[in-house]
Amino acid sequence: MKKTVLSIVSAIGLSAVLVGCGGNDSSTDTRAVSVSGSTSVTEVMEVLGETWQQEHTGAVVEVQGTGSSSGIKAANDGTSEIGMTSRKLKPEEEKVGITQAVLAHDGIAVVVNSKNPVTGLTTEQIADIFKGEITNWKALGGNDQPIVVVTRDPASGTRGAFEDIMNLKFKDANGNVISAVSNRAQVASGNGVVKTTVAQNSSAIGYISLGTVDGSLKALEVNGVEASNDTIATGEYTVARPFVLLYNEQTLTENGKAFLDWALSGEGQAIVAQQGYIPVI
Repeated sequence: MKKTVLSIVSAIGLSAVLVGCGGNDSSTDTRAVSVSGSTSVTEVMEVLGETWQQEHTGAVVEVQGTGSSSGIKAANDGTSEIGMTSRKLKPEEEKVGITQAVLAHDGIAVVVNSKNPVTGLTTEQIADIFKGEITNWKALGGNDQPIVVVTRDPASGTRGAFEDIMNLKFKDANGNVISAVSNRAQVASGNGVVKTTVAQNSSAIGYISLGTVDGSLKALEVNGVEASNDTIATGEYTVARPFVLLYNEQTLTENGKAFLDWALSGEGQAIVAQQGYIPVI
């Protein structure tokens, strides 16, 4: 489990730092803001938290990338002040008193190795690849190589959203929702692991947050549409999902409320855009 503490301030030196930041008022809330959940949301949340605490306050923002399911649970039971998810909540996860706020919109990029000659696929072809029904790149105009499928762990919000969009779920005889992704697929714990795996294997295919795509791999067109902020904003690129923050208004600390208000303000949303995501304002 990855844990990023967005401050080098120790508990012993916290009061001294707050004084240096103008926090000498004894009424100032010095409690840390705890944030946990989706590893996709974590990357932009780290930047937001670090910027806010450096420029606006001396309080600590602690961010944990634990997965969307864990983030939802943490917000519901109060383990974290703010939960993060990159998928829609299931009915059984919706708890009275928990507010949902969209932080940003993000595309899910279907990625392959930079040496792969394939430049685009249809949603049907992508679904068949992940179900294990298309197993060689030659069938898709690529090299005669077996396809190596890389997916995310079951708790991943990115995986949940991807499976919903690609119709990669079905119900068994008992009505339980089951993933249709092949059990031969490699399972990666986060965007970074998917990126590394695909970048190092010319036969691999995976999916990652669009905001994390870089020159180490190639994002495919889906149904003839390039994955970009513009095509997501217009609705042309349909492999997209929201980044959602969850919190209980009744138990928010002073710092928690101030941080949320700032992240959803024009200043915070400008940082969202700088990080490659689509702001909500």
